[in-house]
Amino acid sequence: MIQCCQNLVDRLKTVRHDSARFQVIKGKVVIQGNLGRCGPGKLVSLQLCSTTVVDQITRRGKLCEAAHLKVGGISQHEGIYISTFKISFRVEKEFGFPGALIVKSMHKTEFFLKCVRLELHGGLTAYFDCHSWVYPISKTNVDRVFFSNKSYVPTQTPTGLRHLREEELKKLRGNGRGERKEWDRIYDYDKYNDLGDPDKGPDLARPVLGGSAHHPYPRRGRTGRAPSARDPSSESRLELLDVINIYVPRDERFSPLKMSEFIKNSIEAIVHFLIPVAKSFFQKDIQNFTTFREIRELFNDRNRILDNVVAEKLKKLVPQELMAQIVKTIRENSTKFPVPQIIQEADDFGWQSDIEFGREMLAGINPMLIRQLEAIKERRLYILDHHDTLMPFLRRINALGGLCIYASRTLLFLRNDAALKPVAIELSLPLNDEDQGSREDNLSDEGWWDDKRVFFPATSGTERALWQLAKAHVAINDSGHHQLISHWLHTHAVVEPFIIATRRQLSSMHPVHKLLHPHFKDTMHINALARGILLNAGGIFEKTMFPGKYALELSSAIYKDWRFDEQALPKDLLKRKMAVPDLDAPSGVRLVFTDYPYALDGLDIWCAIKKWVHKYCSIFYRNDVSVRNDSEIQEWWFEIRQVGHGDKRNENWWFKMDNLSELEEALTIIIWIASALHASVNFGQYGYAGYMPNRPSLGRRFIPDEGTPEFAEFLRNPDAFFLKTVPNRFQTTLGIALIEILSKHASDEVYLGQRESEEWTDNEQVIGAFQEFQRELQQIEKKIIERNQDLKLKNRSGPRVIPYTLLYPDTSNVSKKGGLTGKGVPNSVSI
Repeated sequence: MIQCCQNLVDRLKTVRHDSARFQVIKGKVVIQGNLGRCGPGKLVSLQLCSTTVVDQITRRGKLCEAAHLKVGGISQHEGIYISTFKISFRVEKEFGFPGALIVKSMHKTEFFLKCVRLELHGGLTAYFDCHSWVYPISKTNVDRVFFSNKSYVPTQTPTGLRHLREEELKKLRGNGRGERKEWDRIYDYDKYNDLGDPDKGPDLARPVLGGSAHHPYPRRGRTGRAPSARDPSSESRLELLDVINIYVPRDERFSPLKMSEFIKNSIEAIVHFLIPVAKSFFQKDIQNFTTFREIRELFNDRNRILDNVVAEKLKKLVPQELMAQIVKTIRENSTKFPVPQIIQEADDFGWQSDIEFGREMLAGINPMLIRQLEAIKERRLYILDHHDTLMPFLRRINALGGLCIYASRTLLFLRNDAALKPVAIELSLPLNDEDQGSREDNLSDEGWWDDKRVFFPATSGTERALWQLAKAHVAINDSGHHQLISHWLHTHAVVEPFIIATRRQLSSMHPVHKLLHPHFKDTMHINALARGILLNAGGIFEKTMFPGKYALELSSAIYKDWRFDEQALPKDLLKRKMAVPDLDAPSGVRLVFTDYPYALDGLDIWCAIKKWVHKYCSIFYRNDVSVRNDSEIQEWWFEIRQVGHGDKRNENWWFKMDNLSELEEALTIIIWIASALHASVNFGQYGYAGYMPNRPSLGRRFIPDEGTPEFAEFLRNPDAFFLKTVPNRFQTTLGIALIEILSKHASDEVYLGQRESEEWTDNEQVIGAFQEFQRELQQIEKKIIERNQDLKLKNRSGPRVIPYTLLYPDTSNVSKKGGLTGKGVPNSVSI
């Protein structure tokens, strides 16, 4: 009895001693998913690291004892389980503020850690905005580190966090060796050496893009797959059904919700593609449309039940597991494509008007190519030029078989009502070698021989039909440029090196990392999927776009002229002479005519982004010296120039990054490209190009010369000849299926002026500046609505009554329904 009492006294003394020395920090841990009754518990441990207190033995930030999760509650929102756990940390009273969280998982599977909130003494809180996948340590061999929502430039990093900051970046860089696994969090660079599949035959071999003067290109994320057996310079290819699992760091992958939607949308698009193709195939009529009405039938509601005969035939063409999903989709949804905006009005032929043809160069899906002709004082003549970029490729493209492509120049006249009226179209071909000696007058400045034909507007008869064919060939050129250059190269491809460099060189606690983070969401994953399905040898782009197997080579040739500084919208407009300098304007430029929807709305958004970036950077950088002394920023910018866009390392137009103004301009350009520029070229695709005759993607016949049998065929039925010129049934339906997927917003989209978490930062100044940014975007939304209602602005909607909303920010989209909305500026290149 005496001994028991003594033990109790000793324990009470220990408790009193501990209470004097230690304190308890309680908190909540939120995990996405339902881990069930056998949830993490003791299988997951968490430790806190002090910002200011250094362990005298390790000389690193003081760590507390490991703590484990205790069961909390489970809730469900829109089909997603959210599990909340309780946690208690026992820390020394002089521990200081917890600035990092170290997580070790012994669980058998990965889980998504959303956030951790700690309640500190004195009413303070510490918040960790994690939003990351945590894998078992048995796979990763390293602990996970998360920093709080406080931001520090390197020189201001608290003493206790310096080692963790440096070590975390080293982990993310890896060693550049080995094949990457699902659980790896390693960001590294590689060339575009995975587009071809030489092991399946020489026809599927493609040149490596990047790393050479002949084929320069931005870098992509490294996967480390084994080289091809036949070509060691090429990476081996994944089988089609394995592409969905292509490596990108897990935090760059689609969320489970988005992946589910992506697969569902893809299956619906496959159904929309397969049914008309299958029916026409079994009716022995797969090649051509014979009337415009047949194209219109793709969008008409019909019987939703799949014809049994067609279903049986499809089973032989489609994998069994996919066929079950196709049948289910057909039963639940229409087998018809949605009606594109361009033909939603009663008149299906408004797209043929010259005014609409010119308007789409200002308000369509490729409005950043039109430019003013030089030395024209009245500023009335403009040109859409697809000549010089295509001529070096035309012989090879037209030799592929089945393709008949021109290089075009289109002259347009600016009317008093700001409508661009096409006045002439020049279509060019390279002459045959034997014809060159007698055609010296057609030698171009670049050294190739041109065979030119010029067409002029006409309103009736044969000349009108020829004019429509000429416009179709211009649209073919413009469609290819839009998809391969304005869309893929100038947004998707050029952004990826910035993502990789940011993850490798800027700590997640760096203010610039926090600024850019939402603008990189899902980009690496959609790019990887594109390399596996769209851009690859024999992929959808090669089947539906006119450059065929030379598509990516063409984009490489055009990348030679890409300049980062000219991606700033004001500088781009000045270069194209669509604006003039104006120091009194917020953007520093003034449009030469106001009714240019892309530029007018775009300048508003550009100025809002730049103002937000300026206020944000001013909070963390007091002067130019502070930028030069930021070691992470300097390494980040060096790596972008020397590696990510390394084929342009010697260009003198790169910012030196030695002052605050250059940092702000660079960040504004990155955000503009990832958000507004991408939105302007992507989400209107279905509305304009969903109806193929308006935006054909390839040509199958040249315009015939008078007196030839082809010309006689053309005279007999100009519409039928037009339909034999543009994509056939298979190419059309495959192309529409693709852009239906690309044009849809995901339901978990995060738009410009929004953040996934409201507690992404604890800085009150930043929060205030961000709220001002949100208000400014909402004012831009009101402006856009007013402009679209202004009858004097003819180019806002045109004869097809399609209001220009591609740069409508949609900050108030709280319902998050997604779909084919034709509006909204997501933060990132996310589809």
